[in-house]
Amino acid sequence: MDKAQIKNILTHVQSGQMSVKQALDKLKSLPFDDLGFAKIDTHRSLRKGFPEVIYCAGKTLEQITEIVKRIPGKQLLLATRAGPEVFQAVKKVRADAVYHELPRVIIAGKVKVPKLLTIAVASAGTSDIPVAEEAALTAEVLGNRVKRLYDVGVAGVHRLFAHKDILLKANVVIVVAGMDGALASIVGGLVSRPVIAVPTSVGYGAHFNGVAPLLTMLNSCAPGVAVVNIDNGFGAGYMAGLVNQNNEKEDDE
Repeated sequence: MDKAQIKNILTHVQSGQMSVKQALDKLKSLPFDDLGFAKIDTHRSLRKGFPEVIYCAGKTLEQITEIVKRIPGKQLLLATRAGPEVFQAVKKVRADAVYHELPRVIIAGKVKVPKLLTIAVASAGTSDIPVAEEAALTAEVLGNRVKRLYDVGVAGVHRLFAHKDILLKANVVIVVAGMDGALASIVGGLVSRPVIAVPTSVGYGAHFNGVAPLLTMLNSCAPGVAVVNIDNGFGAGYMAGLVNQNNEKEDDE
């Protein structure tokens, strides 16, 4: 339930179109809807401006569809780490669901018209794109303009500098990199905006499934670089969206 729905209920009570009891019935699922195996945070939109996101990995198809059923049909739905079989199950409940195969993301409902500041999403290599796309789509769903810069890693750093103007104009930069993870430091030393670094599990043996770039990013000598967990494109996109959202509020004030 979001602010618009709450306001609509209160307006109907004020005008006499809805009784207090009816309003209470509408609000009875607050602050969460208990399904036994999951407690859906119906306050999330009110607190953070965006509803709870479904992380599909580790959940059964039945659990996922039950959660989807409790989300109002017109409300924006974002589900991450979803395979094709999950999408087919969700599609039966939400006909408007759209599947993005590469990042394994499902989106349903009306996506916000981009009005917030620009976020640049840079991936070091092509193999990092699935995580980068998860970040980019999350940021777009939150209402941000997104510029994608893919395959601009340090093995050919001139590819990054060819897009220098986009990087310098972006309000936040998300850098997604596996292997040595050095791209985040280069970008961090170039721009005056926050850099959110995402290490990926892309790499050879001593890469340790993302631990090597994670440590590189955590030890970056470039100021202004923050790091999320390995392969956590969603977390980076969400964080970048919060930065932009708060900047917009400050500008309005």
